[in-house]
Formats: sequence, structure tokens, C-alpha cells
Amino acid sequence: MISPRKTYIIANWKMNFTPGESSLYLQRLSNRIQPSRNVQVILAPSTVSLQPLSLQINRRQFKLAAQNFYWRDYGAFTGETSVSQIRGFVDYAIVGHSERRHIFNESEEDIAQKVAAALRNNITPILCIGETAMEREDGETAAAIYSQLANGLNEVSDRDIDRIIIAYEPVWAISTNKNACPAGITDIEEAQALIRKHISKLYGKEASETIPVLYGGSVNSDTAGGYLSIKGIDGLLVGSASLIADSFCAIVETAKGIKNE
Repeated sequence: MISPRKTYIIANWKMNFTPGESSLYLQRLSNRIQPSRNVQVILAPSTVSLQPLSLQINRRQFKLAAQNFYWRDYGAFTGETSVSQIRGFVDYAIVGHSERRHIFNESEEDIAQKVAAALRNNITPILCIGETAMEREDGETAAAIYSQLANGLNEVSDRDIDRIIIAYEPVWAISTNKNACPAGITDIEEAQALIRKHISKLYGKEASETIPVLYGGSVNSDTAGGYLSIKGIDGLLVGSASLIADSFCAIVETAKGIKNE
């Protein structure tokens, strides 16, 4: 069961760092980030780095997450990595990231199968959802959020909903500064409320109040505190800022400061 008392800071390294570079960067972070009971730091390196980092990592400091996997446990799927193959390396897995949806055309069925596969292999799925700029401009944010939630959680039973993390990642805010304005803060607060409303309809009030909801979208050390202070936001999914030690460590320290207030 996920603890709702924790703040989750997730570093998505995307397609950056070789295994050697990942190891050196992990060492830099290890020297600067101290373990915390209240803040869980999760690192999501490329698949090729998961195995070596799993041997190096101090699991009291950090947990590992997969950026991607195929939902079948085994089979004739050339070039794919199954969730069962990474099971011993990671505790978490990112599912439904906007880049997987919009660049690699992953369907809602694919995403639902990945969520189910992660749970089947005792890995916590981090389900990413979020509307595009066009959906936002057309007033379809609520419909997009509900559709992605309902479809992504299609295989999740009532007893497993407390093993899920939701990351609200509006596509319009990625790699922009649009989320740095007051209107952006309001959008995020309204979106997390919508997410919890939909979870309540699907799984009940208790689930809606305890499920962790994170925010992702051009997060950096200057904006992290503002996002973490939004009611209902339990952490951050960090992209490019997680590749710079000073920036990422500052984000983690900000989370610790807010959590310990």
C-alpha cells in the first residue's frame, strides 16, 4: 500500500546518460541527497542502466523506476523488454507518459495492459495523464482526464487502487513556461480536484483522498515549491531539471522543507 503521507519526487532521465554516466551521476546525487522518511526520491534511467544502477543504489536514499516496458511477461517480441525482466531492478514504472502516447502512439488499451502488468509483477505504476493544448482550448480538460483515468485503470480492482500513483502531466505545459503563471497554478489545482473526483466515482471517497497525485510539466528548482504547495499535489515528475545535479537536489530539498513545515 502506498503511504499518502509521502511526497514523491521522480527524476525522469528520458533518453539521456550512458550506463557509465548514469553511475557517475547517481554517485553525485548520493553524496548530496540524504534519506528522508517523508520524501521518496525515485530515479528513472534508461532501461540499459537499470541493472547496473540496481547494484549501486542505496535503497534507503532512492528507488528505481522503469521508463517503459512491454506488458507481456515473455514471448516472441523482438526488441522489447518485458515487465517481468525488470521486476528485480525497479519498484516503480512510468506508464502512459505523453511521449509514449503521442510519439509512439500507445493506445489506451496498451496503457491499461501495462498498468495491470506492473501490478501483477509487484511494481507500482505511475500512470501519467493530461490534456493537450487543443483539448484545453476547447474546454475538454475534464473529459480528457476522465477518459485517460477510466481507460488506464480499466484493469485495476478496488483492492489494488491503493497501489497506484497518478501523475498529472498536461501536454500543453511540457517544455514551456506556461505553467509558471498564476493561471497555470489554478489549472493544476482544478485538475487534481477533477482527478480525485473521478477516482471517487470509480473507487470511492477513501481512495480519492489517499491516492498520490503528482504534477509534471517543465518543473524546475524555481517553480517546484509553488507546485508542491498546491492543495492535493503529493509530488513532482521532473524531466530536464533532473539531469542537472544542482537543480534536482534543490527540488528535493524544497520538498523536504515543505513536508517538514
